[in-house]
Amino acid sequence: MKNLIILLLSVTCCTTLLAQEKSFSIFGKVIDAESKQPLPGASAYCQNTTQGTVSNNQGLFYMHLPNGGYDMVVTYTGYEKKVFRISNSQPSTDTILVELAKVDKALSEVAVVGSTEDPEGLTKYGKFFGENFIGNTGFANQCTIQNPEVLRFFYSKKRNRLKITAREDLVIINYALGYKIRYQLDSFSYDYSSNITQYTGSPLFQEMDSTEEVKTQWKKNRAHTYLGSRLHFMRSFYDSTLAQQGFIVEKLNDDPQSAKGTFITNFYNEQDYLADSGDVEINWTGRYRISYGKVYPDKQFLEEYKLPPSTRFQITVLDIANGFVIEKNGYFYEQYDVINTGYWAWKKLAELLPYDYLYQ
Repeated sequence: MKNLIILLLSVTCCTTLLAQEKSFSIFGKVIDAESKQPLPGASAYCQNTTQGTVSNNQGLFYMHLPNGGYDMVVTYTGYEKKVFRISNSQPSTDTILVELAKVDKALSEVAVVGSTEDPEGLTKYGKFFGENFIGNTGFANQCTIQNPEVLRFFYSKKRNRLKITAREDLVIINYALGYKIRYQLDSFSYDYSSNITQYTGSPLFQEMDSTEEVKTQWKKNRAHTYLGSRLHFMRSFYDSTLAQQGFIVEKLNDDPQSAKGTFITNFYNEQDYLADSGDVEINWTGRYRISYGKVYPDKQFLEEYKLPPSTRFQITVLDIANGFVIEKNGYFYEQYDVINTGYWAWKKLAELLPYDYLYQ
């Protein structure tokens, strides 16, 4: 990819150029897919960030974003949402046309009729959902779902599986990190046979306000959860500073039952690491163990996984299907091709930081 903002502008002022290097603009128009009429008041936001806006009377919206990559989400009541990838490599003069299709009410009604919704689901499964969605960390205890009544619970005896959806966005207050999160939950599922949890959705963060003393604590908490995180790892990989930042990487044997691995000392060879003026392509496949020792793992994690209290490393295993691409802000794709187990998987929504978070 090429950074068109830099290529198209002449270097007339160093200060101006530096500002443009750090951010880019997105212009969009939201219309009805059938009538082609504009949809005023549509929500447009970059998921897992603090960046969001709404379309005007002509269906137009504008966003100014820090350089990097994002999944942009566009929604409008009664219409199917649309998600697409954007980055600073796109020409800033192009207007993105977003066509939204109306929700098929007939299909929705059939789904409701054939559902196995449990009216007592919140009482039965609410605590379980919180532990597997918000998490079990110390910060999770400082998170509150303000509108749990919007959750819908479905249990299938035949499949031995629990599915949870939401009638509207979940509103979560994270008092540990200082964020109010609007989470559009697509689906949460738990398979009791395999003990596998999966969920998809689109979070939008909002900075909370408080006293300077509380803000100082939030800053410390954010730094603590950032160090060793997946976001930290991806940004360090992008910047070619993995070793300096304290990450240790091993290539594991193909046998999933084996814990043996070979330490990687050259992360940036031409075969595995391709930097192109805007993003970095990582040609890894297979299993990799990521260790980080500058911040000790949470005691609750050690207890749950029955690990010795003396354990000094956060350990995560990545199972990579077909490589991935990293953008400047730590966003990467395709995310479904990179499955993580271990510490990163254990740290759930309570430890999540937006892509526009800056470590200081």
